[in-house]
Amino acid sequence: MAPLTAAPDELVLLHNPRCSKSRAARALLEERGVAFRERRYLEDPLSEDELRELAARLGAPPAQWVRRSETAYAQAGLGDGASDAAILRAMAAHPILIERPIAVRGARAVVGRPPERVLALVGDARD
Repeated sequence: MAPLTAAPDELVLLHNPRCSKSRAARALLEERGVAFRERRYLEDPLSEDELRELAARLGAPPAQWVRRSETAYAQAGLGDGASDAAILRAMAAHPILIERPIAVRGARAVVGRPPERVLALVGDARD
């Protein structure tokens, strides 16, 4: 399993190629010549520890970046008032529940909705 980021200035895009918003965020980074590592989180799921780290970098509880409309949400027994721990467990078991795309760099992360939000982390990430 790859770490969220290998270096403090590395930009990582948590990407689902089947998602139009995720593809748009990836294209924005490529168009600007920004170096980034793509992590296809459906194929390389995040662990609960990585998800806790991601929550801290996002500065948002998991309830704000879980995909409630996915079938797996109800199947995991989640609903209003679900604990952070329960949501993170469900996300680790069912990565489709993670909102996408998410860009991670340094101590920060952003949900790319709209996709242009990923550019907030670009700064000096250009090679």
